[in-house]
Amino acid sequence: MATGPQENSGQPEESGLEQELDAILAQAEVDLDTLTIEDQVRLLKARLEQAQKETAENLDTAQRAQAEMANFRRRTDEDRIANSKYANSRLIAKVLPVLEELELAIGHSENQTEGQTGISESLLEGFKLIQRKLTGVLESEGVSAIQCIGLMFNPLEHEALGTEESTEVEPGYITKILRPGFRLHDRVISPAQVMVARAPQNS
Repeated sequence: MATGPQENSGQPEESGLEQELDAILAQAEVDLDTLTIEDQVRLLKARLEQAQKETAENLDTAQRAQAEMANFRRRTDEDRIANSKYANSRLIAKVLPVLEELELAIGHSENQTEGQTGISESLLEGFKLIQRKLTGVLESEGVSAIQCIGLMFNPLEHEALGTEESTEVEPGYITKILRPGFRLHDRVISPAQVMVARAPQNS
């Protein structure tokens, strides 16, 4: 009676291994009884290598999925930041002509005497104050003027309304600003309208 438990010890483990082996062999359509011990070991090794290969492939797939998710999140964050940077571009584009008209009016008034314009000095100073505040607001939103004078014509930033002969400015360079241009951060929202120099014609 005392030997009963000892005789049964190890049987569950052996039974489990045999069941696993039987399952592998059945999956491979191999009869256990027809294989030698060496063939059984060889088959188990082949099955282990196959399982390791499948595990490596699954790991690679999971890592690729993680990388794609990280890239998707990065692109989403970049799009969100870009949208927030340029969300008010339409409003700014509508405000810029108002600023231009205000600057034109101030420039015209400064070239006239008080009697000719009918505008007092204090009123003109009030217009200039409005101009400075409006310019400050636009600059705080990322608006900056496009540089023109002394630069080569750039179709991405400038709009040429004509050319003029010049002996002082090299051909292809901007000679005059007809209407200022602006960019919002790094995006052009209003190209500068300019005149471009051309070489004098020989008479």
